[in-house]
Amino acid sequence: MRNIPVLHVEGKSIAEAYEKALVSLYENGVRMQTQYDREKDPPSIDATMNITIEDPWADPMIHKAFPGGIEDLREYVLELLGAKDHWMKSMNDPDDTRWEYTYHWRLANYGTWKEKQANKQAVCGPFRINQVERLIEKLAAKPYTRRAQMITWMPQIDLECYDPPCLQSLHYRAVEDEDGTWWLNCNIRFRSNDAWGANFMNMFGFVHFNRSEIAVPLAERTKRRVELGRLNWHADSYHIYGKDIEDFEKRFVAHLGKPFDSRVYRFFDPMIQEIYREAEPGIWKKIKEYDEKHGRSEIH
Repeated sequence: MRNIPVLHVEGKSIAEAYEKALVSLYENGVRMQTQYDREKDPPSIDATMNITIEDPWADPMIHKAFPGGIEDLREYVLELLGAKDHWMKSMNDPDDTRWEYTYHWRLANYGTWKEKQANKQAVCGPFRINQVERLIEKLAAKPYTRRAQMITWMPQIDLECYDPPCLQSLHYRAVEDEDGTWWLNCNIRFRSNDAWGANFMNMFGFVHFNRSEIAVPLAERTKRRVELGRLNWHADSYHIYGKDIEDFEKRFVAHLGKPFDSRVYRFFDPMIQEIYREAEPGIWKKIKEYDEKHGRSEIH
């Protein structure tokens, strides 16, 4: 094969679109190597993927076939809201093995990074811009603007670091309906998206990010009703690693013959809501224990 396939699926909810994307990738993707393969790993399944979710806030929102649980979804949402920004490494400290970045930091503190200075971690960089705040300003002034976007890529860092961000950009426009409601449409682009190991959690997390960090503040600022419109998710490389294919076939493919309702959870089901809410204290405890273990909980 000389070309990487370009695939497109559509679904009403996250769960429906996610399932269609995995099926399409499995049936139409190309076998390719990755730079993370171990010696005996089979090739990955790869494609360029475009996923359109018509109503991101609709149920059934959660697909059962993702490597995690309801508690993990809550933890990831908190991470996108900044709960783990202080887990970023000092870029000039070779002994610091923590994260290269967090998405929240890149969006809310773009242009900066953390460095070790006099036994402390300090924020450095040529400038610092809160893209989230500026984006809301843009949308509030002109909801139809084509300039309401945020980026993560910092080439002076990311072209050389071991683990650069997969998320690249988020683009927003609001459409007004006949009742005066603004519908926040969003395009999200990933350069690399682990279809089985991360994509569902990524989509779930950013839908919640869009609601709490963009739609709600925009509604408060404009005194308008703002709802989530369609989400278009683009992955330059949408892939299942070769080492994960057997698990994927066992936990996902083998269940496709069952009724769709048996393969999903409804996020707004009271039982799921209870699990989701009650997970938060344990997540903060986990973060605190990590901080104490690593002795690096300072945030500047």
